[in-house]
Amino acid sequence: MTSTKALVWFRSDLRLNDNPALYHAIQKGYQIIPIFIWAPDEETPWAPGAASRVWLHQSLACLHQTLKDQGSQLILRHGPSLETLKKLIHETKAHAVFWNRRYEPAVIARDQEIKKSLKEDRIDTESFNGSLLFEPWEIKNKQGQPYQVFTAYWNFIQSLDFSRSPYPAPPLSSPTQFPKSESLESLNLIPKISLDRGIRHTWSPGEKQARLLLQKFKNAKIHDYTEMRDRPAIEGTSRLSPYLHFGEISPRHIWEELKHQKHSLPYLRQIVWREFSYYLLYQYPHTSTEPLRAEFKNFAWDTSSEASARFKKWQRGETGFAIVDAGMRELWETGWMHNRVRMIAASFLVKDLMIPWQHGAQWFWDTLVDADLANNTMGWQWVAGCGADASPFFRIFNPALQAKKFDPQNTYIQQWTHENTHPIVDHEIQRQKALSAYKQLKN
Repeated sequence: MTSTKALVWFRSDLRLNDNPALYHAIQKGYQIIPIFIWAPDEETPWAPGAASRVWLHQSLACLHQTLKDQGSQLILRHGPSLETLKKLIHETKAHAVFWNRRYEPAVIARDQEIKKSLKEDRIDTESFNGSLLFEPWEIKNKQGQPYQVFTAYWNFIQSLDFSRSPYPAPPLSSPTQFPKSESLESLNLIPKISLDRGIRHTWSPGEKQARLLLQKFKNAKIHDYTEMRDRPAIEGTSRLSPYLHFGEISPRHIWEELKHQKHSLPYLRQIVWREFSYYLLYQYPHTSTEPLRAEFKNFAWDTSSEASARFKKWQRGETGFAIVDAGMRELWETGWMHNRVRMIAASFLVKDLMIPWQHGAQWFWDTLVDADLANNTMGWQWVAGCGADASPFFRIFNPALQAKKFDPQNTYIQQWTHENTHPIVDHEIQRQKALSAYKQLKN
């Protein structure tokens, strides 16, 4: 066994199983120094939001303990990534740096610069796909263009080779001495407001819990997934989205576990929907802040002071529309909202209140524990009718009818709201205003 050291740079892949960067570093015979660098300033304007930071704090603690059980440890540092990597390389005399790729536009640019600089320093630098089933640049339609319709993308994905099995987590070879680590508390991930209490009560981050949830879903909930996934009062979904976002479990691991399971196809389709969101963000990097359909730049959003006041009521769950308010309060309390309710709450903001989708996307980014730039962007553009394969703008959810259909006993609503507040707008009047604005856009 060689005594040559490699830094394995953990990012959105906080796990040991099916971690290609870790696996290949071990296969090459390196002694492994696991590191995590907190460098939010490099990801502006998409540094992790408050809820995500709460989860990250817990997840890093879990990963450190898992590594400790193997005689290793997670080295934490705070600072610009390239500068911090070079310091660690100097301190440890490491010969290599391995990491798994990320796909946010700003991070892609940063990583390219880092890889170029390290290679100029003759450091063995390799990156891998640890987040997706397939690389976004690998997939084109028959005309050699990116897919913009999900069904066509889904059909193509199903024809591809899924032969690579998840990588096992082999034993780590560790150096006799590790560099100094900053303390987890010094990263100041926990916000000063009391946002973390509900999240801690609701969730147990970490790779071990992710695998337990997958088994629970596989053994029971998957059989009724199609019927139950739209019912917010019932825990009918896997609730794996934050674990996927932080890489505590990989999509390939999920695919491998479920591919032969009866009734699994609708759920696997959702895994590919996530894949499609990454694909679109990679192909159209401007869409995190701008509509894919350029004509929507001219949409007549309500930018009045009254709209600003209504936005605050939407954030606080005080719109007077029960299912919207229930969702927004669930979000604030737990860092999560049922997907059906996300669509209803988003539609209400964009179409009843006529507030730009970017405002809602920013709020979700700060308050969701699964705040994934690709998923969040596609979800909001889908609701607003301005993205790829989006719901048409004229499809406007009626919150009362949605509640009656998906929460018929008011169980979910009563769990999160207890008072009857006056609706801040008349849905039918607002619906007509939205349709009129859309008509003007088309004309």
